Amino acid sequence: MTAAPFLRSPPFAGIAPSVAAISVSDSDVAAEPVDDALIARIAQARVGGDFWGDRPTGVRLLLRAGVPVSGHALEGLLPQEIGILPGGGASAVQGRMLPAGCDPWALVAQARAVHAAPDDELALIAGLLDVPVFGADGEPVDPARLRAELRTRIGAVRYRDCFTGAPVDAAQAVEQLADWRRHMEGNRGIVAASGMAFWKREAIRHFLWDGRSAPPFLSAVRGMRRARQQGGALAIWPSRVPPTLPQDAAAQGVTVARVEDGFLRSRGLGAALHPPGSVVVDRSGIYYNARRPSDLESLLANHEFPPALVDRARRLRTRICAAGMTKYGPEAGEMIGLPKGRRTVLAVGQVDDDLSVRLGGGGVDGNLDFLARVRRAEPDAWIVYRPHPDVQAGHRKGHLPDAAVLAHADAIDTGAPLMELVQTVDEVHVLSSLTGFEALMRGRSVTVHGMPFYAGWGLTRDLAKSTGRRGRQLTVDQLVAAALILYPRYIDPVTRLPCGPEIMVDRLANGSMPPVTFLIRLRMLQGKLRRFMTLSAEFLHG
Repeated sequence: MTAAPFLRSPPFAGIAPSVAAISVSDSDVAAEPVDDALIARIAQARVGGDFWGDRPTGVRLLLRAGVPVSGHALEGLLPQEIGILPGGGASAVQGRMLPAGCDPWALVAQARAVHAAPDDELALIAGLLDVPVFGADGEPVDPARLRAELRTRIGAVRYRDCFTGAPVDAAQAVEQLADWRRHMEGNRGIVAASGMAFWKREAIRHFLWDGRSAPPFLSAVRGMRRARQQGGALAIWPSRVPPTLPQDAAAQGVTVARVEDGFLRSRGLGAALHPPGSVVVDRSGIYYNARRPSDLESLLANHEFPPALVDRARRLRTRICAAGMTKYGPEAGEMIGLPKGRRTVLAVGQVDDDLSVRLGGGGVDGNLDFLARVRRAEPDAWIVYRPHPDVQAGHRKGHLPDAAVLAHADAIDTGAPLMELVQTVDEVHVLSSLTGFEALMRGRSVTVHGMPFYAGWGLTRDLAKSTGRRGRQLTVDQLVAAALILYPRYIDPVTRLPCGPEIMVDRLANGSMPPVTFLIRLRMLQGKLRRFMTLSAEFLHG
């Protein structure tokens, strides 16, 4: 029987193995050379074997069942400290039987020795982690032999890009596995999810899968109880749970993981029931709440940003800008005319009751107050106001009558391609809108009236009081690396596999997106009706 490839895909729930596979055993494939850099990267990323599996603790000696172990090797060990993995026959050693499919990296890292055959994955990983390996004869196995065996295993396999089906090399496969490991690591310990809209739940299951299972969807009360009983974390959608839940969780010692839409969506507006193609899962706070730290803020303040990551971010930013991507996908519409010879400013509206406005708005009281502040900051400029698309579609609060807008702005735009407009004006003013981040990616000058995640790093003109936790000087590509690569999770809308932002950008650019559902059409109709009623009320009341 042919051994499974050492570098292999996790058993993603609901995904056919043939779709998810990044490696295929092929006896006819010509062995490819495997260099030291690739071996080092595998050890660093800890991918290979069942790296997604359970992680029993307290193991000091690890052995494959059926491999003889001398009494001398067992001296000083309690039976529960001897981990026995199935697969090699009956074991004569008294120890703890471990389930199949455990994470070998976690097991080997805590062991003082491994007893297994030299071609066993436990032995190969022990060789990478400098843990002594003993064979069936009780003699130590030369680490050079283990590395040679590993090179053979890696080189004699065919690798594929699971998103396109195209052939790739082993190094690319390792990077994909590393991304998957990072995705699943972020879900470890989440034992329940609350406040997830029913139309998002299928996507959320994929986002929160930890390599073994996805957390159940429960009410806030039941979710809190389960998290407390199991000593795990509760994932919540902040706007859909009681506002006191975070405080109640802290009082009960329960960790809360806040889930929100990411910065690249699969398509359209969240308020229109388009399922997200990207989310963030934050265990410290959430990116739009400037009142407390968040995982994203910590990344921006402390991450080292190695050159390879910054280069990846630069290439990603170039792709996004070339494809015209925004949070809401590709744009259409006609550009508005701007006056020549005058300074032009774009003021980007938001949803008045959005949590990003309430928690990151720097004391600005809604869209009208924001517009008044923009005019005070730009007394001689020609200002064009752009309402938020959810507000314009009739889904959310924040609509302003034209007369109120034109008391401060010179024009209202609702249909021009937003990024074309961003790149045409002299300055972009935002409260905490993601448009400010998208403008920075395109090299534009941005003035910020609130305290969004991208403010305070030397890239924007900041008019709000600093949090005191920021101040590190970053480049745009370091900002992109944290905000679009390290912080969010992405699900490929075609394969439903976790993916990187590059795949999401490609899918958005080529239109490979799920069809519009009945619920989405119904929500669109509801928004149009609400919009009609709002405008009618304005007309009737002058």
